[in-house]
Amino acid sequence: MNRILAFKLGAIALLIVLLLIPLSMIDGLVAERQYLRAGVLQDIARSSSYRQRITGPILVLPYTKVWQEWKTHAKTGERYQEQRQASGRLYFLPERFVLNGEVATELRARGIYEALLYRSDNRISGAFKLPARLGLGDELGLYRFDRPFLAVGISDIRGISNDLQLRLNGQRLSFAPGSGDERFGPGVHAPLPALDSQGGQLLEFAFDLKLQGTEQLDITPVGRDSRVELRSDWPHPSFVGEYLPSTREVTAEGFQAQWQTSFFATNLEQGLQHCVRKGECQALFGRSFGVSFVDPVDQYLKTDRAIKYALLFVALTFAVFFLFEVLKRLAVHPVQYALVGLSLALFYLLLLSLSEHLGFALAYGLSALACVALNAFYVSHVLRSRLRGGGFGGLLAALYALLYGLLSSEDYALLMGSLLVFGVLGGVMVLTRNLDWYGVGKSAAAPSAS
Repeated sequence: MNRILAFKLGAIALLIVLLLIPLSMIDGLVAERQYLRAGVLQDIARSSSYRQRITGPILVLPYTKVWQEWKTHAKTGERYQEQRQASGRLYFLPERFVLNGEVATELRARGIYEALLYRSDNRISGAFKLPARLGLGDELGLYRFDRPFLAVGISDIRGISNDLQLRLNGQRLSFAPGSGDERFGPGVHAPLPALDSQGGQLLEFAFDLKLQGTEQLDITPVGRDSRVELRSDWPHPSFVGEYLPSTREVTAEGFQAQWQTSFFATNLEQGLQHCVRKGECQALFGRSFGVSFVDPVDQYLKTDRAIKYALLFVALTFAVFFLFEVLKRLAVHPVQYALVGLSLALFYLLLLSLSEHLGFALAYGLSALACVALNAFYVSHVLRSRLRGGGFGGLLAALYALLYGLLSSEDYALLMGSLLVFGVLGGVMVLTRNLDWYGVGKSAAAPSAS
């Protein structure tokens, strides 16, 4: 290979490496804007309410246990009885737990940034079936019980927007602030009338809970048999947690999803006992499921993904440019390559700035159109032909279209990228199959000297 061709290829390779500098700066700007938006969204959530988790209801029965314990006197050796007592709580999970929720979403804007808030209108119902003798067996007579209560954990109580009233076996009872048990975190609780200590009692309950939150709604299936149904106007749900919906339907108007679990699947009884005895409640709260209200068109994420393909995109564009130069026997200066490369880098800056105001798809189209028009105009003068400039612009437009396809098809991005590189390489090999590479630099030098 002659020195002129070797110099040209080396200069092109160096330009590609140098273009990584502005591309990395733009990538850093994307991260900075993304961080700024996250801060604004956090401020909006701080002034309204964060993501919500509903845990409960759980029936709590405080008790004091009093018993006699035999002791031996240290000096006389006589045996005597000493009264001992200890306080604690019994916890009962519902036999049946049903939640029906209607979730409406709305956007809150601060400057150019928007946060998605939701308002869920939930009807929670079910029943508790107390075990015989409250599960205490022959020791029931040693217990004195305080007033029981129903505890409901709600992660951010600021989101409660209605006066909570409990309907229990035909009675109406009021909820009070606080979950009543520090293990369940913030929430509400409803004091109950005295329970039948012999057990076997069935407690039917129901209450309405209107809750506001951001980003995500989680529900802990506390029932032996739990059934949850959520309906919403949000068309892009992401189902999260330990269990996926048993049935779901997602349309452009919203989604509807149903979950059904049992104690056999959740092992929640053991998780509750572990939480009570050892204070480690992750097994209890971690058995939740729900829905995340995410925006699939995140302009920062897609712009960041586009920049990840920038090196491949620049290399393919330079390859097309070099192919025009070789096949048409023209000499193109490295400075002209550099100007084309800088215009390709500025495409990502345009994409970032426009997507904050117009949406990603429209911003991508306008940025690509501006870049294609500029390069087609410039290359038509560099290659001394409007037809060649138009052809270069058409190939560049095709590359932008393929890049958009890569960004839109996340699951098939690797396959599409591999086919693209293979297709370009195959095209270059076919077009240059009869080319005398030893004569490329010499033939290109004559027009340059003249």
